[in-house]
Amino acid sequence: MATTSSMFMYSLTIQPPTSVTQAILGQFAGTKEQQIVTASGSRLTIHKPDPTQGKISTILSQDVFGIIRTLAAFRLAGSNKDYIIIGSDSGRITIIEYVPAQNRFNRLHLETFGKSGIRRVIPGQYLAVDPKGRACLIASAEKNKLVYVLNRNAQAELTISSPLEAHKPQTLVFALVGLDVGYENPIFAVLEVDYTECDQDPTGQAFEEVEKTLVYYELDLGLNHVVRKWSDPVDRTASMLLQVPGGSDGPSGVLVCGLDNITYRHSNQDAFRVPIPRRRGVTENPERKRCITAGVMHRMRGAFFFLLQSEDGDLFKVTIDMVEDDNGQPTGEVKRLKIKYFDTVPIASTLCILKSGFLFVASETGNHHFYQFEKLGDDDNETEHDSDDFPSDPTEPYTAVYFHPRASENVNLVESIDSMNPQLDCKVANLTDEDAPQIYSICGSGARSSFRMLKHGLEVNDIVDSELPSVPAAVWTTKITRHDVFDAYIVLSFDNGTLVLSIGETVEEVTDTGFLSSASTLAVQQLGEDALIQVHPKGIRHIRADRRVNEWPVPQHRSIVAATTNERQVAVALSSGEIVYFEMDSDGSLAEYDEKREMSGTVTCLSLAEVPEGRVRSQFLAVGCDDSTVRILSLDPESTLENKSVQALTSAPSALSIMAMPDSTSGGSTLYLHIGLYSGVYLRTVLDEITGELSDTRTRFLGPKPAKLFKVSVKGEPAVLALSSRSWLGYSDPQTKNFMLTPLNYVPLEWGSNFSSEQCTEGMVGIQGQNLRIFSIEKLGSNLLQESIPLTYTPRKFVRHPEYPLFYTIESENNTLSIATKQKLLNDRTVVNGDGATLPPEEFGYPRAQGHWASCIHVVDPINAKSTLQQIDLEDNEAATTIAAVSFASQSDETFLVIGTGKDVSVNPRSSSAGFIYIYRFLEDGKELEFIHKTRTEQPPSALLAFQGRLLAGIGTELRIYDLGLKQVLRKCQAQVVPNLIVGLQTQGSRIIVSDVQESIVYVAYKHQENRLIPFVDDVVARWTTCTTMVDYETVAGGDKFGNLWLLRCPQKASEEADEDGSGAHLVHERQYLQGAPNRLALMCHFYPQDIPTSMQKTQLVAGGRDVLVWTGLQGTLGILVPFVSREDVDFFQTLEQHLRGEDAPLAGRDHLIYRSYYVPVKGMIDGDLCERYSMLPNDKKQMIAGELDRSVREIERKISLTESNRICAHVWHTDLHNSYSNSVC
Repeated sequence: MATTSSMFMYSLTIQPPTSVTQAILGQFAGTKEQQIVTASGSRLTIHKPDPTQGKISTILSQDVFGIIRTLAAFRLAGSNKDYIIIGSDSGRITIIEYVPAQNRFNRLHLETFGKSGIRRVIPGQYLAVDPKGRACLIASAEKNKLVYVLNRNAQAELTISSPLEAHKPQTLVFALVGLDVGYENPIFAVLEVDYTECDQDPTGQAFEEVEKTLVYYELDLGLNHVVRKWSDPVDRTASMLLQVPGGSDGPSGVLVCGLDNITYRHSNQDAFRVPIPRRRGVTENPERKRCITAGVMHRMRGAFFFLLQSEDGDLFKVTIDMVEDDNGQPTGEVKRLKIKYFDTVPIASTLCILKSGFLFVASETGNHHFYQFEKLGDDDNETEHDSDDFPSDPTEPYTAVYFHPRASENVNLVESIDSMNPQLDCKVANLTDEDAPQIYSICGSGARSSFRMLKHGLEVNDIVDSELPSVPAAVWTTKITRHDVFDAYIVLSFDNGTLVLSIGETVEEVTDTGFLSSASTLAVQQLGEDALIQVHPKGIRHIRADRRVNEWPVPQHRSIVAATTNERQVAVALSSGEIVYFEMDSDGSLAEYDEKREMSGTVTCLSLAEVPEGRVRSQFLAVGCDDSTVRILSLDPESTLENKSVQALTSAPSALSIMAMPDSTSGGSTLYLHIGLYSGVYLRTVLDEITGELSDTRTRFLGPKPAKLFKVSVKGEPAVLALSSRSWLGYSDPQTKNFMLTPLNYVPLEWGSNFSSEQCTEGMVGIQGQNLRIFSIEKLGSNLLQESIPLTYTPRKFVRHPEYPLFYTIESENNTLSIATKQKLLNDRTVVNGDGATLPPEEFGYPRAQGHWASCIHVVDPINAKSTLQQIDLEDNEAATTIAAVSFASQSDETFLVIGTGKDVSVNPRSSSAGFIYIYRFLEDGKELEFIHKTRTEQPPSALLAFQGRLLAGIGTELRIYDLGLKQVLRKCQAQVVPNLIVGLQTQGSRIIVSDVQESIVYVAYKHQENRLIPFVDDVVARWTTCTTMVDYETVAGGDKFGNLWLLRCPQKASEEADEDGSGAHLVHERQYLQGAPNRLALMCHFYPQDIPTSMQKTQLVAGGRDVLVWTGLQGTLGILVPFVSREDVDFFQTLEQHLRGEDAPLAGRDHLIYRSYYVPVKGMIDGDLCERYSMLPNDKKQMIAGELDRSVREIERKISLTESNRICAHVWHTDLHNSYSNSVC
């Protein structure tokens, strides 16, 4: 990295890409349950389907710091575990396994075969394995194919051979699959085109006649080489191969999927061909041919079938009939191929059928879906078409077949998994007046697109909400005996009494429990084997199993002000400032320690930890006093109630909790003291289990109310429920074991406790005002909450109302019938293609029509109505291209909505018949739009912006300034400032930043006196700009379509000259440099995050915090760039990065530094995603790196977590920056 950069940023991924490029199924954990492994950009994720609940949960997600191009699962003969092969851009083949005991991926083999990067002739694009796990073939898009033999050695370890070549020059590969041939020599089927003659024929005749062939490559295991065994021409439109079961299960061979047809092919069988059924309907074009985009084969006992998906999302069930012998047994010879309509699901990149009867659909766009099979479509009324009625020769004509789409009958949706792919625009704003802003995003495509609001928090499942007779002060749950599985009582404390409810099929009041009902309660505990404890202000009530009650009364004129208990110990604080300590004897009775410990001030709170396993007592008692201190007292018999350590606080403590929690630093569990203050601040500090010393204090502000803390359990792990003006949960991340403190998406609670019953095995009970609430937290893995509002078409851009919490989206869909055209067809009686039934577009998509556009404008209210308030459809084949809210000075600074559209737009090559600028007025506080007028332009406006009380518009290569007239907008100024197409505008003062579609950005100065627009600085690199934002007056951050992020800065001298008063003549006459502007921008930072940036915004993620850059990626990525303010921190993180590159090499074999420098060497950036991997390293490697950095492991982890203080989700979006050290990264 160029350390000479004067600016450094910390790059962090908040939400990894949610698009799934490929999914594979297998028993990767070595158990009978199947798991799903998905590839999302550079991230490999393993999911665990739960067939009983019909849900999918993420077990492990890891960034491989390389582009995952293809995945395959294989299993060695006789094994019960599947391995994963990764084809990536590293020029290496990688074999990994999932290790469930350590919850991590383990790399077994890494074999280099070529250069890194995605290249035409370097294998990695296609990957296929032999069904018996004996070999794999990895191929490039052209020429090269390598076969690796997979085996095991004498130690039963997986081995991989040297590669065997199967190259064929001047050959393009379109598809690749392993044939099922039993235990004969492995065979791979490949779709190839030999372009040798096309290359040598300038007339193009050879190209018209070129054939696509199906080729079999056989690996001879005896001679250890690969031969071309068989080849035969297939349909020229063929693009996909599917393996047909062989051996005893089927005839072997492949299904070849082409345009409008599916053909069965095998070297020793006849060809059988069926057409792909087309939709029947008034709005459907009967001549439009479909192709297969995804498919899956599923074996059942003695049978198999295929589910193939067309580009409309329709699933077709394909089966093969075989010739039977005299005994009715299949002979292996194919008789016919059959196809019928099955159901319609979202268009998928991959389909997976689980043995448990579920279908996983990894959607191309929008949410991924998890379906359950209701039936297999054998007994429905759908017409089945077979190959007997159709010629096998692809050149012969045939009659098209049709079907009526219908609602799903065979599969039932059980879970929808959130995905924001494609994410097209994003805004960060705090519209709900919370302590952290929300992220508003438009994503998805077609009728499955949506407007989403994201906020930081955990999803809460509300189970019971019951009103109580009066307002309780506290609540506890307790078992009756130590061995009970579920809680027996809910104990509610009121100001003047206690109410006990029994937990069963119903919750009802009980009075014979032994609890004192006439006094309020301070603590409840199940003690020893079968006793209960109730602490009330006047004493301690010890209730035995036989209902005998022992009462310890407080000394005269005193009362208990605080209490803490565990299963063997009780400690209470008296109003006189004395601590009284009790411990359980061997006979089950409570014994009071002889001496009382007098504290210097009034005790506000106490805490005992749970008794560790194998011990008879907890070692320490934490005491909080109103003199703003917390003291740790020893409970060791030899030094009972002696002071061990003290911590001074900024405010009096309101709650304490000592808990042992999993810890990433030690790899085991660590004892923590959680402290809540009356000021609403929460502290977590490490409590040394031997000395009682307190160290490594982390601080967070929860809210203005005093913080209360409660020990709870979530997913079997200890957690802390922290209550202030909001409810929070502190827990260990399931994957990294880092401590997380996340707000709950729930009402503010006053008190909380664990809750366990037969109906809710792991929940919590809480008090909210006069209501008793029981709830559970299901998902800890995702702490970014999403609320979704459906949109009509693919959203392009959106803007926020300057005053009200409303947004305005523009949506447009290419090659789609508009509402008016669709209605005209439905009303036309002469149309004969089917009936007039309209299908819901959310499930079946919109009717396609070449050259047509459907487009609309939406008013969206994400806060109050949580829906769209108004829809305005555009007519005359217009498509909305850009949008802005503009305040016109000529109209008394009234704000109008300005929308740019194009008519008859063609995307490639770029053309249109006209463009328009629409003006709308806001009515009803922005909830309605009123059309004012529209102005015709030569080309569609591609960027609009408010500028000094007028409208700034980018139209083609020209930058124009318009003012608002009565009948149209009036052009005031224009200049040609870019060579290709303006795609973005930003402004500060009189400076305008103009983005070109492929020539980076240009700085333009507007001279008011002369009414001129003058470009004065541009870039040296041709960047294909997708988004930009101004960081400061001189600096611009942006992204390009190749997946780069960069910061560019204007030279100081050029900036000052551009701002000089006058006509700007000195800028106009300054000598141009290489046919561009006179000056050049300097590159400050550059980074390759791998996703295409679609929006970027400078914002604050915490009130009063430092500005950060939030960017979004097309595949659903959310990331931030955080500026460093200390050179010392930059040096520290650069050194840490360097060590991690060596000690934690990327899984797929890609060099990390080269990966982040894909197009331009990385500059001025620290990779936070790599630094985060430190906490997941083995302890010995952590210690080694810590030694090299001359720091402790805990210090490094603290520094990383403080660096993430502006992170939105996975760690601490919400960290209180005032409590971070001031020189840290913010």
